[in-house]
Amino acid sequence: MKTITTTQALEEFCTQAAQFDYVTVDTEFLRERTYYSKLCLIQLAMPGEDDSTGCIVDPLVPGLSLEPLYALFRDTSVVKVFHAARQDLEIFYVDAEVFPEPLFDTQVAAMVCGFGEQVGYETLVRRIAKQPLDKTSRFTDWSRRPLTDAQMKYALADVTHLRDVYEFLAEKLEETGRSRWVREELTVLTSPETYIIPPMDAWRRVKTRTNSPKFLAVVRELAAFREIYAQERNVPRNRVFKDDALIELASNKPKTQEELGRSRLLLREGRRGDVADGILQAVQRGVECPQQDMPKPDRSRDKLQVNPALADLLRVLLKAKTESAGVAAKLIAPAADLDAIAAGLRDVPALNGWRREVFGEDALRLCEGKIALAAEGANVRIVNLDA
Repeated sequence: MKTITTTQALEEFCTQAAQFDYVTVDTEFLRERTYYSKLCLIQLAMPGEDDSTGCIVDPLVPGLSLEPLYALFRDTSVVKVFHAARQDLEIFYVDAEVFPEPLFDTQVAAMVCGFGEQVGYETLVRRIAKQPLDKTSRFTDWSRRPLTDAQMKYALADVTHLRDVYEFLAEKLEETGRSRWVREELTVLTSPETYIIPPMDAWRRVKTRTNSPKFLAVVRELAAFREIYAQERNVPRNRVFKDDALIELASNKPKTQEELGRSRLLLREGRRGDVADGILQAVQRGVECPQQDMPKPDRSRDKLQVNPALADLLRVLLKAKTESAGVAAKLIAPAADLDAIAAGLRDVPALNGWRREVFGEDALRLCEGKIALAAEGANVRIVNLDA
């Protein structure tokens, strides 16, 4: 099993990989104790029938540069194949502001090809490559050295079997003309905005029971302080304080160390030092926020006049269209989007791009009374009413 521990060896492998149409990629990382993922292992494989064309890169070796890999990522003649790539891409973007181009994500492709919602790698390997996977090393500390043979075998299998999965899905997409669908989906994964969280927008991830602008102003400042503190010290945001403590602080609005000490949900570390000072200052900024600068939550869907009968018909149509196309229903439109369409909104993902082809066009025609739905045995048939 080839393990790469030098920049020169990595460059030699990547130079060889650049001669092929694609290379499969995976990573192992830890994030339980840090804000940013700690990259512990990179697995790569060129096309082939066995493990000889694969390798394991150890990024924890001092002096090893990943620039040869990033050069391969920038080589547009080689497709970079991942499974469920989001967290992998975040690591590479944070480290070097680079995205693999072109990118292929087998999880996205599998959903488009009818393998269900967020299908796992093990399932695809079993169904496509007809191979079992040994998952005994799934929950392991990948930062510890030396790695065992079992760990390395497990890690390499994540890219060697991926070759069969990729070749099968790529061929099926080409046959069905759906390659463009996958490319549309992957634009989100290769957008920097997907991985950058501006501290002043961090409050949008906090679930609250009230949309009071005054309350949200304090939530926004507390969430921004927590995000900045966690990023600067590379610690998990929940290690600073958890969401339930944040909500409690925004509700009670402590002004002094003594009042802060009465918090039931704030951990001991948050009641003193830099965290305590930051909390009190954030609360003060939120309380003193001018009304015109207070957060304005999106309430565009709060009072939608949903036509329940039309929403039910859209659900039936979605089920019929996705079963016919062999695409996961939630990939097309979640229930909230169907309600939005039934309420008259048109700025909905299901009505754009490839989703419009599969479902959106007929959804609009249904809303306009141009088609009806009829039961035909166990199936649903579309009846044109234009004539």
